[in-house]
Amino acid sequence: MHAIRFETFGDPSVLKLTEVPAPTVDAATALVRVVAASINPSDVKNVAGAMSQTTLPRIPGRDYAGIVEAGPAEWRGAAVWGTGGDSGFTRDGTHAELLAVPVTSLRRKPDNLSFEQAASVGVNYVAAWCGIEAAGLKAGETIVLIGAGGGVGGAAAQIARRIGARVIGVDRHAPHADAPVHAIAEHLIIGAKDVPAEIRAVTRGNGADVVFDLVGGVVFRSAVNSLALRGRLVEISATGQREVHFDLADFYHNESRLLGVDTLKRDLAASADVLDALTPGFIAGDYRAAPIADTCGLADAAHGYRKVAAGTAGRIVIKPQQ
Repeated sequence: MHAIRFETFGDPSVLKLTEVPAPTVDAATALVRVVAASINPSDVKNVAGAMSQTTLPRIPGRDYAGIVEAGPAEWRGAAVWGTGGDSGFTRDGTHAELLAVPVTSLRRKPDNLSFEQAASVGVNYVAAWCGIEAAGLKAGETIVLIGAGGGVGGAAAQIARRIGARVIGVDRHAPHADAPVHAIAEHLIIGAKDVPAEIRAVTRGNGADVVFDLVGGVVFRSAVNSLALRGRLVEISATGQREVHFDLADFYHNESRLLGVDTLKRDLAASADVLDALTPGFIAGDYRAAPIADTCGLADAAHGYRKVAAGTAGRIVIKPQQ
């Protein structure tokens, strides 16, 4: 089969189109023909050497949608989708014609999603779901999304709306025109110098029940200072700085909670359970996949990686048969 693979870490130029043996399968493993597989920023970071767990040589890629070619009889020919924190890191990933996955990770693709759309859901929605689940967000509560214009921010806004929470978006720059947060957020705070003050101004001085910080690091102090009494702060990133400082007395007097979420700790099977939880929202039309900015074949995958590295709005999707 054909795949893109890297044998050393570096920029996207280290990705090479190569022919490798098709994966072997057993009773616990299914073989999926990949129809579509998106490129995530974490895939770019992986190739660059930012993920310490990655072993080489490696086929990258986390998200996919495809057709089961070999496996249990009830799954053969089924259209499936998936993602995983092990895929592309400690096991060969989705940027290939064929993919071996645990049978326990197989999930049927919602019929109202195309293969390209289904392949664009995984990382963003799994991160959003896990963060909101960790915070225990409830109907009627207020959630602040810092970095609301990004892929995870858009997914989190849609999940929070389905729960019945009030959404406030925060970002340094105005999100692109079709970002979900525009239609969902009651307030959208752009480029504020004092984010906690702005949050309290629109929450009658209370602050947020949940702050989902999608940036981390450089905005951590603003995030923790935006919490209401017994508020929960969820961190999934450490942009700009790994070590942060805050007033510990203020933190415990406010009875604040600090929660970390790492989707890389959820392998293909664990991520499949999250897709189960997300599926009703996609079937109902409450969630939508991010827009597809471009598609490419395996031969042009390195170019697709460069687009993602440059911050292209929308999803770049590899179609191995293209």
